[in-house]
Parts: sequence; structure tokens; C-alpha cells
Amino acid sequence: MTTPTPCYHCALPVPAGSRFTAAVLGQPREFCCPGCQAVAEAIVAGGLESYYQHRSEASANPEALPVQLVDELALYDRADVQAPFVRHEGELAETTLLMEGISCAACGWLIEKHLRTLPGVAEARLNLSNHRLHVRWADAQLPLSQVLSELRHIGYAAHPYQADRASEQLASENRLALRQLGVAGLLWFQAMMATMATWPEFNIDLSPELHTILRWVALFLTTPIVFYSCAPFFKGAMRDLRTRHLTMDVSVSLAIGSAYIAGIWTSITGVGELYFDAVGMFALFLLAGRYLERRARERTAAATAQLVNLLPASCLRLGADGQSERILLSELRVGDQVLVHPGAILPADGRILDGQSSVDESLLTGEYLPQPRTLGDAVTAGTLNVEGALTVEVLALGQDTRLSAIVRLLDRAQAEKPRLAEIADRAAQWFLLLSLIAAAVIGLVWWQLDSSRAFWIVLAMLVATCPCALSLATPTALTAATGTLHKLGLLLTRGHVLEGLNQIDTVIFDKTGTLTEGRLALRSIRPLGLLDSDQCLGLAAALENRSEHPIARAFGRAPLAAEEVHSTPGLGLEGRVGEQRLRIGQPGFVCELSGAAVPLMPDEAGQWLLLGDSHGPLAWFVLDDRLRADAPALLAACKARGWRTLLLSGDSSPMVASVAAELGIDEARGGLRPDDKLQVLQQLHREGRKVLMLGDGVNDVPVLAAADISVAMGSATDLAKTSADAVLLSNRLDALVQAFSLARRTRRVIIENLLWAGLYNGLMLPFAALGWITPVWAAVGMSISSLTVVLNALRLTRLPSTPAISATPETRPLPA
Repeated sequence: MTTPTPCYHCALPVPAGSRFTAAVLGQPREFCCPGCQAVAEAIVAGGLESYYQHRSEASANPEALPVQLVDELALYDRADVQAPFVRHEGELAETTLLMEGISCAACGWLIEKHLRTLPGVAEARLNLSNHRLHVRWADAQLPLSQVLSELRHIGYAAHPYQADRASEQLASENRLALRQLGVAGLLWFQAMMATMATWPEFNIDLSPELHTILRWVALFLTTPIVFYSCAPFFKGAMRDLRTRHLTMDVSVSLAIGSAYIAGIWTSITGVGELYFDAVGMFALFLLAGRYLERRARERTAAATAQLVNLLPASCLRLGADGQSERILLSELRVGDQVLVHPGAILPADGRILDGQSSVDESLLTGEYLPQPRTLGDAVTAGTLNVEGALTVEVLALGQDTRLSAIVRLLDRAQAEKPRLAEIADRAAQWFLLLSLIAAAVIGLVWWQLDSSRAFWIVLAMLVATCPCALSLATPTALTAATGTLHKLGLLLTRGHVLEGLNQIDTVIFDKTGTLTEGRLALRSIRPLGLLDSDQCLGLAAALENRSEHPIARAFGRAPLAAEEVHSTPGLGLEGRVGEQRLRIGQPGFVCELSGAAVPLMPDEAGQWLLLGDSHGPLAWFVLDDRLRADAPALLAACKARGWRTLLLSGDSSPMVASVAAELGIDEARGGLRPDDKLQVLQQLHREGRKVLMLGDGVNDVPVLAAADISVAMGSATDLAKTSADAVLLSNRLDALVQAFSLARRTRRVIIENLLWAGLYNGLMLPFAALGWITPVWAAVGMSISSLTVVLNALRLTRLPSTPAISATPETRPLPA
């Protein structure tokens, strides 16, 4: 028999009589269909004919990857293909890959261990929260295609990470998981009704024919659950067995598969019990947990993508003739000059060549006041130009910008986080191994004693030791406590918060928007001339009405509006109210108008502004960011527990030390960048401390992600909320005080649940091994055990009886 000619593009057999040919590499090649022919002709026409020169000889090995896949992976070795997602630092290349097929922490362990054994790989780190793999390797020694091939060999597909593609893929996986969950829930209920009707307890005047029909109906309803809804469990188990790594997928697949096969045997022979209801129940519980996990990853990916969207889609590039041209951001290059108008977002990191303005950098530094920037100063992508037009030379784009550096810090911090999850995974492997060994040994013993009972006793052991109650012990308690805290305005986004609060001994606070309200308020007016406070406030408000600066909002709106208002970035405003010319801002700038001496500035904390006219100074205004009313209560609760407190802020003003002194915070540091804050946290971790972080800005995101427990304010940025373990929706700090009390109750309930679940499994295992418990009663006992755990956890739905500590905020009335 003649072997069919393989298609030159996809390697599938070419049908007899096929006439699809094209010239590739100087020779005529045969193709299986017009689609492969068209693709080959397009590759040749595009000058990419060298694609076919990278054919691998691995196809001779029956265990190698398909030729088509090897050829596709070879494309990633080209420099122009790698340019968008691979960065080079010396001899090492660095990239981020999006992984498919991740199901648990054991997958991360396997991927990292396997890659680190490859020659040339310097670093391999998987972020389990978003399935991104960070790899650094010597690309001269190991091509990228080989890295991707190695991942394929152990059962995982990897793609270059792109934010939009990542969000789309996670959304697609989420829809599939939801469909699998829906099928399992709908069909399980129907299969349970059919199965229960065959039980002796419910089998009243049931004819043998109807009994047979119900058995087959239950089999028909359960089959889609097993082969569609439970497909991820079986795929994961097969992959784990090939790599000789034991995970929960193996145990779950054995229980579901055994129960399903036993049900088929009973449906055919009428001997034994049906266990289709157990199959559906297992599938429903496990799929629900994994669906919730997928949704959390989807939110994380979407929020990270939003950070990139902070950059403008286009910008104004200046040509050699000085004329501006609007171009897409992707067309911008290092060395170009861009024109940034007031109110526009800076498209790239750069240096100011012309102009002066104030730049709102609160996104990166947490400092709510725009900072003055002039000729030669550096500016950052994603920040807002507030006042004057700027000409900026582009110094960094894309992955090299400071904004992208924060994203990389976030990824690194998240990847370093799940150490406890790795410990739990190793413990679970030993538990599963011992359970499976015990079931196998007992099965062999019973095979010698009574072979007719051996299978049913092993199945009873698998069902009895299925860790449903153990797996529900912690999540149900955390779910109940989470709902209680939600009523108080504290939304928990990760389950380890209430457990971890019992180990916290250090708290890090951000200042602006966290301990303070995050907005300037007028605290006091000090008249210097003949006009009283109300008259001075009216004149200042008339000037500030024309400004969009954050300071202007503190003065409110005035019935009068100044005319001929001109802003001098970093100094203040000048304008005319009636016939009176006024200035407000820095003292030297204001006194230039009248030539008078600069009055002595009061020696008090705050943002001091001077108002003056052509005759001299009129009044001092002091603005301040107010402390939250319940901040003292939160600090009092931390002190009562003996916790160390730190204030880390991007604000470089004396306000940092003032707030720390007023609240009694142990240590305060100002003027910190995101990586500076992360270094402080890492030092605390090296000292063995468990850290709680409370913040609200993008500059806090790396620390929020790396802290043992992190809380974001309800007014925080979307990325900060997604990176945090909890979100204070109500912005009421006293909800945290109640969370401290609830955490202790939750820990007690979790311990009670674990003891009960452990006692149940410890008793049921020997009873099942002795044949005293049938699989049916094992399933009933497991359900009762799970119900007991759930009812005990529901006690946490009651609001904490301990009242929150309250504090009366200090009032600072404005003078009349």
C-alpha cells in the first residue's frame, strides 16, 4: 500500500488526485487543500520563505510535537517577531508568557522546576493569580521555540503575553467554566431524582421494567456531566500522571470515574447501587469553586489592562519645521519631540525642552498636589499636564516607562506571594497518596477474602475519604464572615484575610486618601490688612474660579469671577476683580505686584497661600488635607494589639511627620516611590514580620500585592482594589476594627470545622475498610458532615457584638 504524500504546510495526508501545488524554496510542493496552498503562497509572497527552512527533524520521533506545531513555534525565534514582547539585557532575554492548562499550585511547581533544569534558563517564575510565566534565559544558547516546545511536552501551552489577548482568553475560559457548571447543576438534580427513586426506601410498588428505565435515565443524564463538565479534572489527572505528579485532580477523577463505572455496571446488570447522584454532587461542588477562582483572575487581568489604557491613544509629534502632527502612540519613537497641551496625558517618559507647567503625578506618587515642572525636568508617561503647554523629548516608551515598571513590580510581588499555598499543596499530596494507598491495600485484602465485595468497599473508601468536609471547613467559615463584613462595608476579595489577621504584627499606612480624606480643605484665614476674612475669601474664590487646579476646589464658588486671569505654573494666579488687580499663591510672587516686603509666614503645618493686591498683602490662607474622623480609632485598635505602625507616603511635605505625630504612628517616611515602599516591606518580611497594608493609589499597588494582607480604600484606583485582599467600600476605617474582632471568631470556627471533618474522616475510613459502611451510607455520611460544617460556619453571619471604637474628630472652625 502506497503511503500518502504529506501536505508540505500542515503534514496531513494529501488526498489522491489533489492538484494543489505551489513553488516553495525553489521546488514545487504539494498541499492537501486550497487553504494550505493559499497560506504557503502568502508566506512566500511576504518574503517569509525562510519559515520553511526551520523544519525540525523531530517528526521522526513518534513522541515529538507535530511538525506543524514545531514550525509555528520556530517563528518565535525571529528577532522581528520577538520585538513586541521580548526584552534583552546583556546576554539574557526576558519575556512574559501566558500559560494555558494551569489548574493548581502543583502546576506552577512543575513548570518552574522543569524550565530551571534547561541549560541557559536563569529564571522561571509563574504568577498563579493570572497564569503569567516570567522567563529570563540566554537566547543564544536556548532559542525561545525550544522553551515553548518544552512546555508543550509537559502538557502546557504558552503564548506571548498581551493584555488584550489575556483578558479575552480568561473571559472565554470563564464562559466555558460557567457552561460546565450549569450543565452539572441542571443534570445532577434530575439524575438525583431518578437515582433516589430506585432506592429501597423510596421504591414503593416500582415495577422491574420501570426500575430498569430509571437506571438508564440516570446513566443518560450523568454521562454529559462526566464527559463535558468533568473534562478538566480528567485532563488534569492525565497530565499529572504523565509527569508523575499527584494532585487533587487524580483523586477527584478516581472518585468520579469509579462511581460512574460502578453506575454503568449497575445499570446493565441491576446488581449494586447507583452512584450517579454522587458523581453530579462532586462535580457541582468542585466546579463552583474553580469558577469563582476564574472570575477573580479575570478581574485581575482586566484591571491590569486598564493601567496600560491610562496612556493616550495618540499624541502630537513635532516635525523639523516645528509643525505638530497627530500620530498613533505606536508610531512614536525615542528621540521624537511631542507637544503636550494643558489637560492632556503625557504619552511617554521624557524631558521638557520648552515650557513650564504643573504636572499631576498622583497616579504614581500619591501626592495630590500637582508638581511644578520646567525646562530640563523629567516627566512620566501617564501623568496629567495641568496648566501650560510643554514640549517634551521622548526618552522611554512601552515596557521601559516608569508606568510599565510598576506593572512589573506588581507581577513580581504577586508571584512571590503564594508560599503558604505551596506548603498546603505538598501536604495535600501526602494526604491523597496515603488515602489512595490505603484504598489499594484494603482492596487487595478484600479481593482475597471476598472478591464480590472488594470493588464496593474500595468505592466506599474513596467516597468516605473524599475531603468534602475538609475542603468546606475553611471556605464556608470565610464566606459567612465575608458576608458579615460586607454588611459593614468591607469587601474581602481573597479568603486568607480573616485567617491572616490573627498573625499580623505590623501595619503600613499610606497617608493621602487613606488616613486623610485626600482633598485640600480651607482650614484658616489670617487677614493682614483692612479687609476681614469673608471679604478676603470672596476675592480669593473669584480668582480661583477660573482654575482647574486642586487648590481651587478648596475655595468653593464665588458669585464674582475675576477677569484677565493668568496662571504662572508653580507660583500662582493673577487677575482683576473690578478695578482691583490681585495675586494669590507663593509669597514672593504675590508681593512682586506691590513691591511690599514678604510678610512672615506662620510657623504651622499646611499649605500656606498669600493673597495680595497692588497695595500689599491682604491675607494668609492655610489649606490642609484633613484626617479621617475614625483614623484615631483605627490606630488605637492597632496599639491595643501591640502592633507596630508605619506611615509610608509619596508626599514629601512636612505633613507626613505631622500626621504621624498626631496619630501616634511609630515610624513615618515621606517622598517614597513604589519600589521604595516595596523595599521597606521586603525588609520587614526579612525580619519575620507579618504585614497589613492599607492604601489607595497605583503607587501602593506593588506593596498591596506583596503584603501578607492588603486593604484598599473604596475611593482607590481600580488596579489598587483588584490587587488588594480587601476593599473598604464604605471608606470607614472603624470597619477594620470590627474585622479584627471577627477574625478571631472566624479562626475559632475554622478550627472547630477542621476538627469535626478530621474526626469524621478518621472514623469513616476504618468503618468503610471493614465493610460496615456501604458507598450509599458513605455518601450520606459525607453529606451530613458537610452540612454540619456549613451550619457551624453560619454562626459567623451575626454581626460582631463588640462595638467599634469611636473617636470624635477634632474640629477646626474657620474664623469669622
